[in-house]
Amino acid sequence: MTEDQIIGLLSSNIIYLLGAALVVVIILKGIKIVPQSEKYVVERFGRLHSVLGPGINFIVPFLDVARHKISILERQLPNATQDAITKDNVLVQIDTSVFYRILEPEKTVYRIRDVDGAIATTVAGIVRAEIGKMDLDEVQSNRAQLIERIQESVETAVDDWGIEVTRAEILDVNLDQATRDAMLQQLNAERARRAQVTEAEGQKRAVELQADAELYAAEQAAKARRVQADAEAYATGVVAKAIQDNGIEAAQYQVALKQVEALNAMGKSGGSQTIVVPANALEAFGDAFKMLKGGK
Repeated sequence: MTEDQIIGLLSSNIIYLLGAALVVVIILKGIKIVPQSEKYVVERFGRLHSVLGPGINFIVPFLDVARHKISILERQLPNATQDAITKDNVLVQIDTSVFYRILEPEKTVYRIRDVDGAIATTVAGIVRAEIGKMDLDEVQSNRAQLIERIQESVETAVDDWGIEVTRAEILDVNLDQATRDAMLQQLNAERARRAQVTEAEGQKRAVELQADAELYAAEQAAKARRVQADAEAYATGVVAKAIQDNGIEAAQYQVALKQVEALNAMGKSGGSQTIVVPANALEAFGDAFKMLKGGK
């Protein structure tokens, strides 16, 4: 084999090798393996052509270029602090945190340059607007409702960017020292007022109970007097009935009975046992004993 033949053979082999290498390069350029956590934005002649999802994808080599590789994992913005003024003119500092993920990379790439900065600015404006609609007490007591409203507003604002806001959190609501001191004084005043109200209600209840006790005692005394009056009326009625039935003798009998009872009581007293009785009284007692004896 001559030298020219050898050179020609080597040249043809090199061409074959270069062609094979070119074919391999073209094949490799036409295959794109996209990780599970990413999406590729493909351009053709500088314009959006397609979006490659996770797995094996095929493109036209040298015409299609995977220009942007976008992570679709959930992201967290750095914690931010915004100053806001409530509806009742109280200055508060709101610490917020936002989580989001990219759903449509083609919108994110071609419609917004700094995604994190744009979301942070949007969140700050929405937080100030929502805080301005609420009093301080509402901000502190309805934090869950406030977070929900902020998240809905942020989702609406970033929808054109192909972004989903997965969570928005209000980490803390801070007040300046002067406002804290004023709130503490108000809290102490409210506690003192409640204590005074409780004490006044206790005194009122005590007075009511005392009045109820006195009313009850008066009612019982009235009932006792009523019973006594009924008994006396009954006794008077019996005597009147006896006088009506027996005439003057029944009345004399009752007088004699009272005289004997009085004499008996005087005899049982703890004083001197000597009793001086007038003569006419003895005669009256004698008549009373006769009538008692006759009555028996």
